[in-house]
Amino acid sequence: MTTALHGIARRLLRRAPAVTVSEAGGIRSLHVGGEAIQSAMRIDDPFALALDYTRCMMAFLLFHPRPRDALMIGLGGGSLAKFIYRRLRSTRVRAIECDARVVTAARSHFALPSDNARLQVEIGDGAQALEPQACDLLMVDGFEDEAQAPGLANQNFYNAAFLALRDPGVLVINFMNDDPAFDRRLQWLEHAFGGAVLAMPALSDPNILVFAMRGAPKRLRWDRLRARAAGLERRLGLPFARYVGALKRMNPHTDDWLSIVPDVERRPSR
Repeated sequence: MTTALHGIARRLLRRAPAVTVSEAGGIRSLHVGGEAIQSAMRIDDPFALALDYTRCMMAFLLFHPRPRDALMIGLGGGSLAKFIYRRLRSTRVRAIECDARVVTAARSHFALPSDNARLQVEIGDGAQALEPQACDLLMVDGFEDEAQAPGLANQNFYNAAFLALRDPGVLVINFMNDDPAFDRRLQWLEHAFGGAVLAMPALSDPNILVFAMRGAPKRLRWDRLRARAAGLERRLGLPFARYVGALKRMNPHTDDWLSIVPDVERRPSR
C-alpha cells in the first residue's frame, strides 16, 4: 500500500465510531459511537427482547401475523433477529449491517447464531438491499449513536421500501420520540404508502414505532385486534393487549374501528 493510501486508511479508522460492550445488572449492552445503548441482551436469556422498544416493534404481528421473509436493516446485537429466528419458526431472516465490527460483536458477545437456512447476516448498505418484492416484513432500526441514519430516512428510501414489500407487507421503523424531523418523515412515509401508516409510542422507552403497510385494509375492528393480541400474548409472552391500547391513543379511530388509511389528513400527537 502506498503512503497516500496508508494515510487515507488511518483517517477512515479515526472517523469510525467506537464499538463497545458493557455489562450491568445482568444486562449486556452494545454501544456504537457514544453512550447510547444500541442493543441489549439479558445474559440469562439471550433470545429474549431486553429493551422495551424492541418488544414494541413486534406489534407488527397485529397486522401481519405470518411473515415469510423478514429483511432487517441494522443489526445491533441481533436482538430482533434472534427473537424472530427463535420464536417465528416459519420466518426467514435476512439482516443487513453496515459495520463489520457490529456483526463481530453480535456473534462474539450477543449469542447471534451462525448463518443457516433461516438466518443470513450480510455486511453492506441496507438502502441498496431493497429489491422489488424482496420481503413481506421490513424492519429498520439504523442509528448513529442517537441519530437516525440519514440514508434510511428520506423519501427515496421510503419509496423503495414500499416496492420492496410484497402485498400484503409491513414496514416497521424505530424513531426516537424527540426526533425533530419526525413529522416530515411521517409525511414522506404516508406519501410512499398511500396514507397506510400507524404510529405507536413505546410503553416505557423514549421511542415511537411506525408501521407502514402495503395491501392493508382501510380499517380494522378493535374486537378483531384484541382477539389477535390475546393469542399473540399467550404464544409470545409480550404485552400485545397494551400495544392495542397504545395504537388507540395515537391514531384516528372510532369505538369500533382503528383507521389504517384515514379519510382526513392527520399527524399523531406525541
